[in-house]
Amino acid sequence: MLKFVEMDKLVTLQMQLDENISPVILINKFNVAPEDVDALIKAWVDDSAYMKEQPGYISTQLHRGIGESCVFINYAVWESVEDFKRAFNNPEFKAKLSHYPSSAETSPHLFQKVAVPRICVD
Repeated sequence: MLKFVEMDKLVTLQMQLDENISPVILINKFNVAPEDVDALIKAWVDDSAYMKEQPGYISTQLHRGIGESCVFINYAVWESVEDFKRAFNNPEFKAKLSHYPSSAETSPHLFQKVAVPRICVD
């Protein structure tokens, strides 16, 4: 079973799911043992196919650390926290979490863009 590790010790994902923010970015960090990389990717592909069909889903991209790293980052864009919450809390999605290898840890956290003058826009 996938082990959840909070990215922020003060603000949990569960707390974030009560926010009313649009749009929202999910950053989800995965750590996995080297021998379980293929199983992690297979489980992620299955999750992503499910999420892609959910209302409010916009896009996702999986990234892997270079140099044979076993750290992965999923960057997903959702129209709103409410849309993500509905998909994330769906029992069909929750059942898919059992497909991850036992060495896998995940740290999902929701973000919104920050405007910094002359550097980035919100």
